[in-house]
This record gives sequence, C-alpha cells and structure tokens, in this order.
Amino acid sequence: MIENWIDIIANIIIALLLLSGSFFLLSGSIGVIRFPDVYTRLHATTKGATLGISGLLIGAFLFLYMQHGIISGKLLLAIVFTLLTSPVAGHMISRAAHKAGIKPVTNQRTDEYERAIQNQKQQQK
Repeated sequence: MIENWIDIIANIIIALLLLSGSFFLLSGSIGVIRFPDVYTRLHATTKGATLGISGLLIGAFLFLYMQHGIISGKLLLAIVFTLLTSPVAGHMISRAAHKAGIKPVTNQRTDEYERAIQNQKQQQK
C-alpha cells in the first residue's frame, strides 16, 4: 500500500519538475522576443535556461532512478554544469555588452555599473 503512494508521489514530483522546466524554457523564449534591451533579454534566457534545463534534467534523473533504478552520472554532471555555467556566462556577456557601449533601457533608474567604472577610473588617476 505504501509503495503505491510513494510511486504516485514520485510520479507527481517528476511531472511537476518536467512541467515547470518546460514553463521556464517557454517563458524564457517569450522573454527574448518581448523584452526591450540586451540585458533584460539576457536575463530571460539565462533564467529560462538555468531553471528550465535543470528542471527537465532533474525530472529525467528522478524518473530513471524511480522507474528503472538507474543513477545517471551524466545527468548529474549536466545539472551541475548548467547550474554553474549559465548564470556566470550571462553575467560575463552583460559586462561585455556594457563595456562595448550598449546602454540599458533605464526608466527612473541609475546605471550603478557605469558609476562604479567612473569611480574606479578616478581612483586610478
């Protein structure tokens, strides 16, 4: 009896992970189309990729483990690699875009990174 409940709960968790991963990937794709500038688009893609792909991979890992008893090292490595590299890559791309002169769309906001660069240049003189 308990084994049936565990299987049902595991299947629900797997389905939720797969659905949430698909949702994040879809919303990230829509964000790329709808957002106005490079930085918000980059945020949508990195957030969608990090959460979406990780959700799908965790769901696949749990499915293989619960249904077939397989512990996939490749899936675990892919999860860790995605969680570590996607946010860092997004940050570095946004820094490169800012240094190339692409300004963010700012409405009633200040560009703190520009201030930090100017302060750093003044301190070096």
